[in-house]
Order: sequence, then C-alpha cells, then structure tokens
Amino acid sequence: MKQVLIIRHAKSSWAEIGQRDFDRPLNERGIRDAPAMAHRLKQSNIKIDLFISSTAHRALSTAKLMMQEMKMEEIPLIETPELYHAPPSVILSSIQQCEENYHTIAVVCHNPGITEFANMIQGLSIDNVPTCGVLALNTEIKEWKQVLIENLVFDFFDYPKRGN
Repeated sequence: MKQVLIIRHAKSSWAEIGQRDFDRPLNERGIRDAPAMAHRLKQSNIKIDLFISSTAHRALSTAKLMMQEMKMEEIPLIETPELYHAPPSVILSSIQQCEENYHTIAVVCHNPGITEFANMIQGLSIDNVPTCGVLALNTEIKEWKQVLIENLVFDFFDYPKRGN
C-alpha cells in the first residue's frame, strides 16, 4: 500500500503591497502552523519518503518547515513549478511521476486545486481545504504511475484549527 498526503501551503502574508502572489511568504500563523501539523503527522507515525512542492515561496517554505520538524531534511524535495495553482489533473500527474520505491509522498500546493482534487475522491465532500490542511489518501497500487483518482481511498483530513 502507498500513501499520499495532499497539503495546502500554510497561511501566507499579504503585508507587502504590490508583491507578486508567487513570492508571498508565510505569515506568523503559517510559520507556527506548518511545524504543528508536521508534529501531528509525526505523532501518528507517518514517515514521509518524498516531498513534492509548488515553487511558490509559501509552498516551499511550508514543505521545508514540515521536513525540519519531522527531522526529514535528508529526504528528497522535488520543486515542481507546474503545481503553482495547479488543477487536479496536474496534482495527479505529479504523483504518477514518482519512483516506485517511495511509499509515502507529500504534495504541497494550492487551492482551488486541492479542494477540487479532494472532492473527486469517492465519498468525500470538503467545502474548503484550509491553509496547512492535510488530506491523507491510501492506494493499493505497486507503482505510482498506476495511481488514478478512482483507486485513491480517503484515510484522514486534518487542519490546524481542528486541533483547537
């Protein structure tokens, strides 16, 4: 069995007027939430083998903070420009391109693509994946290239305010 975690980037800042959306950094809440969510994953004994992230500043920062909290700085981090505001088809494609030796992968990207992706999973209905939300899905495939929306099964959904 393989597992994929779809993670929305942590809360970002709108403080700098005129800053490109792509370049927005995390705000204080985002800097706090990313390690907190990573800590929850770690407490659940989830060991991520690979991170894939949008190249937007807020997404990469989220991935790096999570990796640091989970003491996984040595695992691969694939920076994927196509994940910036990607539709579900691009998110799926980024998963399908993974090497088969990875068992648990994390994909860090953006809304609305994440929420649209989540709602394509059978039996799942999520109004909005909030910032730093984590959607965990399992699949019985042997190779990532075999993954389809139809063979992904919901495991859990968590987000920072859920724990409050």
